Amino acid sequence: MSDIVNEFNAYRSKMNDKILADNNKVIKRIFNLDTNAYAEGALDVKTKELLGLVASTVLRCDDCIKYHMETSYKIGLKKEEVVEALSIATLVGGTIVIPHLRRAYEFWDALEAKK
Repeated sequence: MSDIVNEFNAYRSKMNDKILADNNKVIKRIFNLDTNAYAEGALDVKTKELLGLVASTVLRCDDCIKYHMETSYKIGLKKEEVVEALSIATLVGGTIVIPHLRRAYEFWDALEAKK
């Protein structure tokens, strides 16, 4: 099951390298802004990741959900914390979010299986 984690990371890395190799100033600035937005600030990193996860779920972006799930896992968020954030996302996003919720659970399980 951890193959979905490895496949996601390999594809993301390959395509990010390809995108950034074009040296487009606007795209590079967007990537940089995204990185800096999740750095420690008035809100801690864990809170920001959960906010990113909720927004990504409501917007139904599976790649974004996977990214925030993995980062949440790596920074030590507990499954209960992530699930609570996903429950808020499902409440706000409605039942159309449920397929993304399923894939989020699957991805978390794959992260835990990688241990």
